[in-house]
Amino acid sequence: MRRDDRETTRGNLPRILALPAILGLALLVVPLGGLVARADWSSLWSDVTAPAAIDALALSLVTGLIATGACLLLGLPLAIVIARSQPWLAAILRVLVTVPLVLPPMVGGVALLYLFGRTGPVGAWLQQTGVALPFTTAAVVIAQVFVALPFLVLAVEGAVRAVGVDYESTAASLGAGRWATLWRITLPLAGPGLVAGLVLCFARAVGEFGATALFAGNSPGVTQTMPLAIYTAFNGAGVGQGPAVALSLLLLVTAVAVLLLVRAWRPGSVG
Repeated sequence: MRRDDRETTRGNLPRILALPAILGLALLVVPLGGLVARADWSSLWSDVTAPAAIDALALSLVTGLIATGACLLLGLPLAIVIARSQPWLAAILRVLVTVPLVLPPMVGGVALLYLFGRTGPVGAWLQQTGVALPFTTAAVVIAQVFVALPFLVLAVEGAVRAVGVDYESTAASLGAGRWATLWRITLPLAGPGLVAGLVLCFARAVGEFGATALFAGNSPGVTQTMPLAIYTAFNGAGVGQGPAVALSLLLLVTAVAVLLLVRAWRPGSVG
């Protein structure tokens, strides 16, 4: 980057802004540093490989992958519909998709429980067919989809909207059908946004706690994911605090990896 470009980027801001900026950064970074300092590195490997920790890790990864696949099947069409809808309709749909992001996760868990519970409109019908969703592994996946789907939809919708319709119109004028245009034009151009959405979606699913705790419960080996195992450990039950700290570090490493991967796929991230 040239010197004049650097000066343009830096602008002409008051230097006093650096003080609250540093304090804000410290508020975000120092607690994470405390977590790293708390880790018992001599027993870290044994803590991570403890049976309860492995069960929680495996359940988180498996359900996170399934939830991400479900989000892809449901969220990709929804994102494209929003991106190509009329502005007023797109605004309404975007608000509805964003609601789970601003709701406390516990509220989402209560909503899912009332919908799929034994007395809920869907749960009562499922109960008649012999299917019970609450407090099962399937409930973990549903809770993860509920909280993670908006990340995929908003990322892909923004990417598709940024692409515009010029290339699609050109392809249509050359005789390309709707599906050919979608697979050969729209999705490849929106690829970075799709990858970023998938990564964020998976990370959010793996880190989900509130909705899972209420809707799926906290049964080891069945519904106890990594966040629930950490919570249980620090409340004096389940795995020890050593594995809880180790799992916390594992989630921290996952979050950093997600951010780096998203950064690598952002257009114009190089240079």
